[in-house]
Amino acid sequence: MSGPLFDYIKDPEKIYRRSFATVREEAKLDGFAELAASVVVRLIHACGMTDITADVRVSEGAVEAGRAALEAARPIFVDAEMVGAGIIRKRLRNDNQVICSLNDPAVPEMAAELATTRSAAAVNLWGDQVAGSIAVFGNAPTALFRLLEIISRGGPRPALILGFPVGFIGAVESKEALLTHADGVPYMTLLGRRGGSAIAAAAVNAIAGEAE
Repeated sequence: MSGPLFDYIKDPEKIYRRSFATVREEAKLDGFAELAASVVVRLIHACGMTDITADVRVSEGAVEAGRAALEAARPIFVDAEMVGAGIIRKRLRNDNQVICSLNDPAVPEMAAELATTRSAAAVNLWGDQVAGSIAVFGNAPTALFRLLEIISRGGPRPALILGFPVGFIGAVESKEALLTHADGVPYMTLLGRRGGSAIAAAAVNAIAGEAE
């Protein structure tokens, strides 16, 4: 048998250690508290872009609020199945439910009646259960907008909002709205067009986990 075609690292532990060492060497983490920095490292690890630190915003006590919600066995609401699929269940030590209502049979008709997207209509189905939960957005700006509308009108408030919708229409604006209309709900977001399922799930995994 001939020798290897490529010279690359095969040891998974070495890959893991060097990946996080590289992130911490290259990323500017000085502006984040220790707990927040550990989550930001995970976000970078998920997307490969160390420059996102300039656009990450973390409200005071956000990580602590998320961990308290998980310890209290509160559910995790996600805007898309892809976000839910990326959440590592073994890190959820209190068997927290991961709920995505996007495919509920009632959603298409509700979206048509409200003249909005299915993603926004699905948020209506979260109901009172969203109180004290973690609300996670990795895809749909309209879903984040809808939750902010519910909160601003005196509706149930999650313990933490992880706002990472990605895209070209509404993503920028929805995250700017989160900064100004969270109404005291702790949050974490990545300003601009960037975001996505992997980053949103990574935020949950980092909050649920103890170490890199």
